[in-house]
Amino acid sequence: MELENQTVVTEFILLGLSPAQEVQLILFFLFLFFYIIILPGNILIILTILHDPHLGSPMYFFLANLAFLDICYCSVTPPKMLADFFSFCKAISYGGCMAQLFFLHFLGAAEAFLLLAMAYDRYVAIFQPLHYTIVVSWELCWILVGATWIGGLFHSAIQVALTAQLPFCGPNVLDNFFCDVPQVVKLACTDTSLVEILTFSNNGLVILFCFLLLLVSYSFLLLKLRAQSTQRQKKVASTCITHIIIVFIMFVPAIYIYCQPFRTIPMEKVVAVLHTVVFPLTNPMIYTLRNKEVKSAMKRMVCRYGLCCRELSK
Repeated sequence: MELENQTVVTEFILLGLSPAQEVQLILFFLFLFFYIIILPGNILIILTILHDPHLGSPMYFFLANLAFLDICYCSVTPPKMLADFFSFCKAISYGGCMAQLFFLHFLGAAEAFLLLAMAYDRYVAIFQPLHYTIVVSWELCWILVGATWIGGLFHSAIQVALTAQLPFCGPNVLDNFFCDVPQVVKLACTDTSLVEILTFSNNGLVILFCFLLLLVSYSFLLLKLRAQSTQRQKKVASTCITHIIIVFIMFVPAIYIYCQPFRTIPMEKVVAVLHTVVFPLTNPMIYTLRNKEVKSAMKRMVCRYGLCCRELSK
């Protein structure tokens, strides 16, 4: 196709969640309230784990990293979305669009790989409890966390490289509130069949493989724990169930979005909001609500901080 006389796209227009101004105003305050309430909660989880010596095990180290990744992940699209609620023309530059693509898939993939590391941690804790501190050393923990970031970086770099090399000469309207690979690729003014196949292989199949691997792993662990009735094993089983809940919350929307052909999907915007805004922030909160140690540590930290403040004010 000859592109010399055609206009090169320098920005994309986002249609947002709803064209109705009243609905946009309601959604703005709803998401803003959710954001300012849950976001500090995740920060509190990180500070609690860092400062409480009772939470010094690798499991809580991974939880703190999960909360950090979720905070970063929810800083990619929500700020732009909240600002666009008051914008008549919801535009994003080509560079900004590619940046959203990069960080969205970078942080999302890193979190998926981190959940695999957390599953390995639980596997060793259950099947090799006497050798747990030796096998899951702090050196290994840092290596696993570093590997999740590197894996996410490579995954995202492939996504952006496949998308950025496509020619965009119009139209430039995205029926969404952020830039994502399926919508952006469909706007390219060339045949994208090969890119769609490669993107699906690197995105949809990876998500599906991680989900099935985690599901099988935790199912096997729960079956192993079923034969045991000690209080400690019941506690470990409760932790595994919490991990399974987080796996479903994270992967089911991603599978719905990325494991289908590049076409308009029913309820896509709703699922995208849940996947990019709501669920990531609630993952660490769900874990905290089901974990007595973290809740107790948070209470101690709040009480200690409150006592210090009262002493300083005297």
